[in-house]
Amino acid sequence: MNDSLAVVKQAVKALEDKKGDHVTILDVRELSGITDYCVLVSGFNSPHLKAMVGEVRGVLKKEGGRVRVSGTPESGWIVADAFDVMIHVMTREARQYYDLDNLWKDAPRITV
Repeated sequence: MNDSLAVVKQAVKALEDKKGDHVTILDVRELSGITDYCVLVSGFNSPHLKAMVGEVRGVLKKEGGRVRVSGTPESGWIVADAFDVMIHVMTREARQYYDLDNLWKDAPRITV
């Protein structure tokens, strides 16, 4: 799966299937040399974070993509790195604390 927007769509569907909360897609192509899109999603607790990341990883692998995962559910923040798409799965508390939504405030928000 080479098209980064297709990866975003697959990831968002997987997150929504697992009841991810407040999914936000940021187009950071003009702001970052590392990735094209950042997907931010909130989860309710450690098992929920783990389930969402597992679903994303499974869906993207099934489509031929590669995903590297960093972080632990217990930390409140897991990053699924699908190369041109970074998926940040966080508890509400971690998301509020680290405030990536505001860090990337200049990035256009998109919907899929």
